Parts: sequence; structure tokens; C-alpha cells
Amino acid sequence: MKSRCFAELLCTFAMVFAGTGAIVVNDTHGGVVSHAGIAITFGLIVTVMIYAVGDVSGAHLNPAVTLAFWRSGRYPGREVLPYVAAQLAGALLASAMLHVMFPTHATLGATMPGGPWWQSFVMETILSAMLMFVILSVSTGAKEKGITAAIAIGGTVMLEAMFAGPVCGASMNPARSLGPALVSGHWSWLWIYLTAPVLGAWLAVPLCRAVHAGDGCCASCA
Repeated sequence: MKSRCFAELLCTFAMVFAGTGAIVVNDTHGGVVSHAGIAITFGLIVTVMIYAVGDVSGAHLNPAVTLAFWRSGRYPGREVLPYVAAQLAGALLASAMLHVMFPTHATLGATMPGGPWWQSFVMETILSAMLMFVILSVSTGAKEKGITAAIAIGGTVMLEAMFAGPVCGASMNPARSLGPALVSGHWSWLWIYLTAPVLGAWLAVPLCRAVHAGDGCCASCA
């Protein structure tokens, strides 16, 4: 259990450091990374972390994913809290490191609405449901591992960040939003990014069960 929690801390640290780091570098270096580059960075870091630790911890990298796996019956409830704690710790450490490196950056890549709050809430819910549907469909049990899972999940993250980033930040991940929000002090809209991804991920469970009822893919989903 300790090694799996450490793997979750490490891969969540890497995801937040690379993803929000791309935002910070883009802001501090004249837009050299670009919006597309930021989306690609998020997608690639998720992909490589699944390759790296998928066989160890499942590479959830996301409290909403862990909670949805538990909701689906694929993950034991007693291990949810340690996993979520490890993910949040990894995100906070990544944001703290970025703050040390870029102390003048105001937001550290914190997610904030690009329009009305309800628009971001709805968008984040739908994006998270889409992402979790893909995860449930390509993962084995509660583990995201293998070539198919890594490419499909990383590709979904990149796709959603590409078109929805300007609207809501395309977080789909409470840990990804919590780290920069708390370290930078920009947490006015944090509630959106803590609740909408969890809601969306939970909605994906019955959707997956309905779609895959006949092929056994989500036979364990309750």
C-alpha cells in the first residue's frame, strides 16, 4: 500500500508540475508554449505516467477517478482516503516547487472560469464524465495500464484541454486545481473544480454500465 500511495504522489506531482508548469512558462516567456502546447503537455504527462506506474498504483492521478473506481465497485473503500491524500499531497508539492521557481507568477496555473461560473461547472462535469467513461472502458479493474489505456486516456485529456481550456481550464481533476489554488491564494472558484469533476466521474459509472452491459467491460460497475 505504501508503494502504491507513493506512486500516486509521484505521478500526481509530475502531472501538476508539468501541466501547470507549462502554463507558468507560457506566461513568463512570451507565450512560447501556446495553448495547444499546454494541452499537449497535459495529455503527454498523463500518458507517460500511466506507462510508468500503471502496473503499480493504476496511475489514477485524480481523486475523482479514485472515487469513481470505488463507486463502480472496482476499488476498495478502505484505500480511497490514502490514495486521495497522496494525490493531493503530490499536487501541493508540485505547486510549491513552481512557486519557489517562479515566485512572481500570480496564479501558478490555477483553474478559473473564462465566463459565467455555471458554464464552467457544466463544462467540467461533462468533460469529467467523458474522461471517466474512457477510463472505465479501457482500464483493467482499477488500473489504468498498457498501451491502449495510456494513449486513450492521455489523448482524451489532451483533446478536452485543447477545446475547453479557454472556457473552464479543463481541469477534470480536483488535485490539479487544488494545488495551484491554495499555493497561489486564488481559490475563489475552487469549489467548481472540487465538485464538478467528482460529479462528472460518478455520472460516468452508470453510463459505462449502460453502454457496455452486453460485453462485460463494466460488469463490476454498480
